[in-house]
Amino acid sequence: MKRVFFLLSSILLTASALMAQSLPNLPKKLHTEGWKGGHIQGIAVDNKHEFVYLSFTTLLVKMDMKGNVVGTVTGLLGHLGCLEFNEADGRVYGSLEFKNDVIGKNILKHEGVSKELETGFYIAIFDVDKITRVGMDAEKDGVMTSVLLKTVVKDYHAEVKDKNGNVLKHRHGCSGIDGVSFGPSFDGSGKNMLTVAYGIYGDTKRTDNDYQILLQYDTSNWAKYEAPLSQNNMHHRGPSKPNGKYYVYTGNTNWGVQNLEYDKSSNCWFLACYPGKKDTFTNYNLFVVDGNKKPAVRPLYGVGYEKVGPVLWLSNKGKGDRKDNEVRGWHNKIGAYGVCALGDGYFYLASGGKKDKLRTATLHLARYTGGRYEAFEFIE
Repeated sequence: MKRVFFLLSSILLTASALMAQSLPNLPKKLHTEGWKGGHIQGIAVDNKHEFVYLSFTTLLVKMDMKGNVVGTVTGLLGHLGCLEFNEADGRVYGSLEFKNDVIGKNILKHEGVSKELETGFYIAIFDVDKITRVGMDAEKDGVMTSVLLKTVVKDYHAEVKDKNGNVLKHRHGCSGIDGVSFGPSFDGSGKNMLTVAYGIYGDTKRTDNDYQILLQYDTSNWAKYEAPLSQNNMHHRGPSKPNGKYYVYTGNTNWGVQNLEYDKSSNCWFLACYPGKKDTFTNYNLFVVDGNKKPAVRPLYGVGYEKVGPVLWLSNKGKGDRKDNEVRGWHNKIGAYGVCALGDGYFYLASGGKKDKLRTATLHLARYTGGRYEAFEFIE
């Protein structure tokens, strides 16, 4: 009996030790408060140098792992959304959109600006080593360049006919861009690509907006496009088209993929959204694309102007939809405000709040389990 007890104790101690080794040496919660921008939009982590980056719509914040603010970038009049730290060049990439819809107008009103800006959808690239003080200007202090995504601009301005012949604005309901992440190419080449997700209007009456649209770009040659951004005179430098355009069948979501993140340990892509309102879908707010399955060229449901396209597969771990088990996902507690993979299956998920009219954010350490009811287990 003593021998059995000893063996069981050894097994439990070994399991505990392995769990401790796999747990990142990161704060279980990381909090920041007191920002005048919009709500928290996206997060990125530089594990090597132990910095965290947060987007508050018109403001980028750089802080260390103890919550100390290192610097900020201000002066943006557009919507800075999801963020991604690129280990290849040590810079932070973020979606940045300028448009004159309800979001764009509210941003200008918040910033006290009455002028109308040119519509444009850019990838903002921050040279984060230069962010060393609070209040640095995105245009004047040489900390940010940008690249225009021309395909998104075309899809935003496009007029298309649905399967019933009705003329609709915005191809696939494109409202711009939000989610961004680096990860392997979907074509199987293994090349590291920047993947950009469309924002999609939550229109319940149209049938062509039930897919998330993911564009992939090879950024290794983007130096020829990068330019400082003047919001009074927008530049038009950028690739004419992406290296690939892919579809994820999820049902309509409200404003599309808010945060996109690739996790190397699972070879999966995480799509955090605001839930849609179509009563024909369960309307999940988290979807996971299985990177182990190659895209299949298939018919596009409800899209009259594009018959087929390369469709990515959702993970079988997600719960099935009441309409079609092809749609699988979760009702996740948090994630639409920020998702960042940390390695070994661990993530930071962001939640937001408001205190004295200023915006706050908290990063919560969690582990992806793909459970039946919850996708993540929070580390308390």
